[in-house]
Amino acid sequence: MSRARELQRRVEKYLLNPTMRLALRLGVSPRAFALLETTGRHTGRARQTPVGGALEGSAYWLVAEHGAGCAYVKNLVADPEVRILIGRTWHPGTATLLPDDDAFARRRCLDAANGFVGRFDGVVFRRGATEPATVRIDLR
Repeated sequence: MSRARELQRRVEKYLLNPTMRLALRLGVSPRAFALLETTGRHTGRARQTPVGGALEGSAYWLVAEHGAGCAYVKNLVADPEVRILIGRTWHPGTATLLPDDDAFARRRCLDAANGFVGRFDGVVFRRGATEPATVRIDLR
């Protein structure tokens, strides 16, 4: 893993994700973000990860920055039954990894739907993305 990627991972893990997780649980985060709960593929425990995306109809769309290399993507591939906190409401759903989707085009659409915060997050996303992959969560 490159030094830049390792630094990014540590900043996300120890600074950004805990802060965003708290904001999402309190319901004070921007609409561009949600809290995705997967089941740990090794532990079987609930794992909560802040994600950027958008709700379109009965589906929540997101693009994983590092694709199949993301722990939460590995978890949802092992067990696609997830929950996602959008606003102040938890929604159960089934996640599907879409490897043939144009992840950068999808991300541009999601960013546009989320206003200034989405566009800013999109700039950060494009700068750090290594192997982006689209994920669709069909909500029940």
